Amino acid sequence: MFAKTVEPVRDVRGLRLMPDALLEDAPQLDVLHIPGGHGQAALMDDEEVLSWVRTQAAGARCVFSVCTGALILGAAGLLKGRRATTHWASFHLLPFFGAIPVDERVVKHENFVFAAGVTAGIDAALHVAADLCGDEVAKAVRLYMQYAPEPLFDSGSPKTAPPAMVEAARGSANAITAKREQTARRVAKRLGIDVTHLGVVRDAPFGRSSL
Repeated sequence: MFAKTVEPVRDVRGLRLMPDALLEDAPQLDVLHIPGGHGQAALMDDEEVLSWVRTQAAGARCVFSVCTGALILGAAGLLKGRRATTHWASFHLLPFFGAIPVDERVVKHENFVFAAGVTAGIDAALHVAADLCGDEVAKAVRLYMQYAPEPLFDSGSPKTAPPAMVEAARGSANAITAKREQTARRVAKRLGIDVTHLGVVRDAPFGRSSL
């Protein structure tokens, strides 16, 4: 874990995170992992971090984002013309970065691997393991994890969850989603991406869009 300082950071749930080293001290990484979450929005305007991401991505064997980590890659200018996905509540923002939105749990484009929501990160990580270490290693990792999901409910996607539940979940995320859209519009302008055809777009593959 690399950061601008080595001071501990607390996430929105109170978990204490300790960076291993400064950004400037990072070696060239084989796998550049970009997570998402509440802190992602600020990083989209942090040129020091974005420059580091661009430099690392240029030499990495694999660039792997989970959830809204894809938006950080977008802010770094790395999604133009690239197939990508992200968490369903922010999926409508991908065009602001020039990405080609793909409604799948895991999307691969060249050496980039994108996971939609948090749990899709497990599926995507197995893809990364298979690509870098071979199928047998990835299968063994899955076995050691005992990853054989049998979810109790069929509500893990807006396409299968009850509509009222989807609307409630969307409503609870309105504030952070609106903030992300404001940032995405600023980034699009900086990247020279024409967004005049993008109105207030909401979750295009999940029922509403003004595209």
